[in-house]
Amino acid sequence: MTATATAEPRLDQGALDSLFADAHTVHKFSSEPVDPEVVQRAYEDLRWAPTAFNAQPLRLTVLTPGAEREAVVEHFMEANRQKSLEAPLTVIAAYTEDWHEHMPQLAPQNEGAREKFGTQEKMRKVVGEQSALIQVGYLILALRARGLEVGPMTGLSPAGIDSVVHTENGWKTLVAINIGLPAADGAVRPRGGRLEFEQASQVF
Repeated sequence: MTATATAEPRLDQGALDSLFADAHTVHKFSSEPVDPEVVQRAYEDLRWAPTAFNAQPLRLTVLTPGAEREAVVEHFMEANRQKSLEAPLTVIAAYTEDWHEHMPQLAPQNEGAREKFGTQEKMRKVVGEQSALIQVGYLILALRARGLEVGPMTGLSPAGIDSVVHTENGWKTLVAINIGLPAADGAVRPRGGRLEFEQASQVF
């Protein structure tokens, strides 16, 4: 009989629920301001999580209320505009296609990785998009762990947003995330259903 490994939980169920089961996407935030430094602290947490090749392609543009955010929000679908303008912070999560330039720092054991990926534009794009989206998931959990709520959105024009805030660095927009504390009323919508493990998995 093969022994089955067991692991002790690092968080109790209440802490896990605060990140998952009890957390909701927030659509209406309170007017209480949020220090942009909280995004930096969340990034300091998420940067240790795994990505392909230890690439770190996620790039964040933190938008406080003002002209830049107003110009960016013009490139959101209409249903996402007003709630974004009312949120304390909006973060544009993007990826950079030149993530491979940092490989000597991020993966020094892989000698020549920077040069190898430098010749593989298509692969860099795939790895950049996929790993950055993985990092977006970590960001959401890191912000929740630090006591904030989030409203991630994909109803937007990436090219339009890039034309406002990414012209100098060439970053490619993936998603937008509103951040803050929930409003007293109307912050969340009724909880939607979720698939059971048996519906979403197979075990061999």
